[in-house]
Amino acid sequence: MLFRTRIRPFALAGVALATVATALSPPAAADGRDRHPSGGGLSAVIRYTEYGVPHILARGYAELGFGTGWAQAADQVCVLAEGFVTVRGERSRHFGPDGPPDTALSSASTNLGSDLYFRGVRESRTVERLLATPAPAGPGRDVKELMRGWAAGYNAWLQQNRITDPACRRAAWVRPVTALDVARRGFAVSVLGGQGRAVDGITAAQPPATATTVTAPQRSTGAGSAPETRAPGERAWAEAARKAFDPAEADMGSNAVAFSGEVTANGRGLLLGNPHYPWHGGRRFWQSQQTIPGELNVSGASLLGTVGISIGFNEKVAWSHTVATGVPLSVHQLTLDPADPTVYTVDGKRERMTRRTVTVPVQDGPPVTRTQYWTRYGPVVTSLGPTLPLPWSTTTAYALHDPNAANLRASDTALAFSRARSTGDIERGLRRTQGLPWVNTIAADAHGGSLFTQSQVLPRITDELAVRCSTPLGQLTYPLAGVAVLDGARGDCALGRDRDAVQPGIFGPSRMPVLRDAPYAENSNDSAWLANADTPVTGYERVFGTIGTPRSLRTRGAVEDVAAMADRAGLTVRDLTRQQFANRVPAADLARADTVRACRDLHGLTEACGALERWDGRMDTGSRGALLFDRFWRKLTASVPAAELWRTPFSAAEPVATPNTLNTAAPGFAAALTAAVGELRAAGIALDAPLGRHQSVERGGKVYPVHGGTESLGVWNKIEAVWDAGRGGYREVSAGSSHIQAVGWDGGRCPVARTLLTYAQSSNPASAHYRDQTALYAGERWVTSRFCERDILSSPALEVVRVRERR
Repeated sequence: MLFRTRIRPFALAGVALATVATALSPPAAADGRDRHPSGGGLSAVIRYTEYGVPHILARGYAELGFGTGWAQAADQVCVLAEGFVTVRGERSRHFGPDGPPDTALSSASTNLGSDLYFRGVRESRTVERLLATPAPAGPGRDVKELMRGWAAGYNAWLQQNRITDPACRRAAWVRPVTALDVARRGFAVSVLGGQGRAVDGITAAQPPATATTVTAPQRSTGAGSAPETRAPGERAWAEAARKAFDPAEADMGSNAVAFSGEVTANGRGLLLGNPHYPWHGGRRFWQSQQTIPGELNVSGASLLGTVGISIGFNEKVAWSHTVATGVPLSVHQLTLDPADPTVYTVDGKRERMTRRTVTVPVQDGPPVTRTQYWTRYGPVVTSLGPTLPLPWSTTTAYALHDPNAANLRASDTALAFSRARSTGDIERGLRRTQGLPWVNTIAADAHGGSLFTQSQVLPRITDELAVRCSTPLGQLTYPLAGVAVLDGARGDCALGRDRDAVQPGIFGPSRMPVLRDAPYAENSNDSAWLANADTPVTGYERVFGTIGTPRSLRTRGAVEDVAAMADRAGLTVRDLTRQQFANRVPAADLARADTVRACRDLHGLTEACGALERWDGRMDTGSRGALLFDRFWRKLTASVPAAELWRTPFSAAEPVATPNTLNTAAPGFAAALTAAVGELRAAGIALDAPLGRHQSVERGGKVYPVHGGTESLGVWNKIEAVWDAGRGGYREVSAGSSHIQAVGWDGGRCPVARTLLTYAQSSNPASAHYRDQTALYAGERWVTSRFCERDILSSPALEVVRVRERR
């Protein structure tokens, strides 16, 4: 029998995998990590340090996956189990067809829609075919071993432990998983930006029973119609697409900056990663270190249910990701046979749609059977979301092409990064694996290198192809939103293939935007253009993003901050930690003075004017007047169009400084300020109340003040909080700063790293690690990463667990 053991540091000097000491087990822990397996099969050693961070030590990739699956289950079993219900297509069976869906893994509006989609994936054996595809187009052997081990580790934890989390304690839907389930979850993450955002449109698509009236944006005219002939509905659809595909509107985002050795104190690189991800559900990050002695040693964070480190660092290189502006889908307008709307033509030849009939078991009701329709391009869709209808008529339908539906390589890319020794290795890993579906990569290394690259799996939509093959709708949507709508009736409009691409129909690595070894390389979810304001990145196709267009306030503030840091030079990890919690409000720098002047001319707002004038312009928990400006700014930007908000318009020659000068004469200005004041007074909130008193979260009966601010304010430390006037302000966080890392090197073998997981390791209220890092975040404190063996073994919180399958 092997035991969970609290070990004094001196007792483990020189510890190795084969000689980890065992000792008496302490009393059972609430988080379920107290059970100790015995018997044969896969095994691993997990060393826990402060804040429940596991350092997983294993002999090979299957064993490493085993330890990772075990440790993730210990912290997040209920969240993981619900995700597996989702990818099995069993939500309607367990939670009812009309119940709230799992928004972490698809855009479905109901459980039934989610199940119809995922059962279709399952019954078509899509993931099985991808697993069988030889590398590099398919996943490599080491990743398959990680998946096999992860499933075994998760199952072993279920077998050997008691669930204490009330979210799924004694729930029938918590079941063992297979490596195929793990791969299916990876597939769901990969298609989030393509098929995943159109689940309702895929599962609801049904051919018209009778002739229908063709309504905008749908027209059966071919590509090339003159702009003046475009219908008003097409223009509205294109504008809705621009908004729908704007990263600022998404529930995920990020900031990251890499500094080269040119501007650091010791000539080595620095990286600050600040992903903005959901605080609840299946897209949370989870921290660990993964080690196979002599083979792999990497620390960082994984998206739940994935087998590798998504963002992290090792002895020589660190990297982070930001959600990219590239549009990972294309739409193909089909010309239908008037006699049969399930037949379309390509170059005059008829092709019949493929039918996928899917049956979903339903709680307290008969099974539901629906048919989906698929084409050479992908599934027929009747919408890309609630604001983007694509009606199926007797003459026209639309098919969605998602190249990431053939991409199960994201874990291979993560593993390549984990093995990298330089930013050059990061690039080589991207070229070899081509697995990132919807993110940019920012990296720095111990040699002084910096890197930005938008190496995404994108449909191979060149600007030339879009000009030649766009339908009238596509002629609007592609320039405005990057969404291509192509003529599916023409064979010469196929996407083609780049020589260096691992799969047909995507861009090869040589076409990706990249910036190497600049003094700084930064991204805040705008396009690649201003990764460095002094060296703009250009020359890429529109589908990647825009060039010479207005930047978000978060991008503008970030570029101002990091450019000033680079100009100061002599940078260290401490400078990164200061930047993370500077909480400067770029919107206030641009608009507060004008707001205060205009406020004085408005009746009954004297107190508000004074509160705004005295405000320090930050979103710290002690900032007085911050909440008033926040509520005013949200209302102003929601009611005044961007083109009318500023007096000085955007100039591509001054993209960071413009637009500027608030237009206080805009009709919505006075109304927004008056409404914000009235709202706070009605809620009993003082206009100059400290932010932290009214922006907080509650965990385990304790309230933690939350600093940071919303997207439109431009704050680096982005927080999207949930307003509840009845409870006196923002009383929960939906998304924002998540797994933060500040990494550098000092010439030794151990990276210098500070990390913080804002919502902590576990969703289980009974866990000791349910809120501990949330308390750190509230106090703007960091965790000193323990990467090298001596640091792990010197942890005063060290606990060693040897985990093994029972067979």
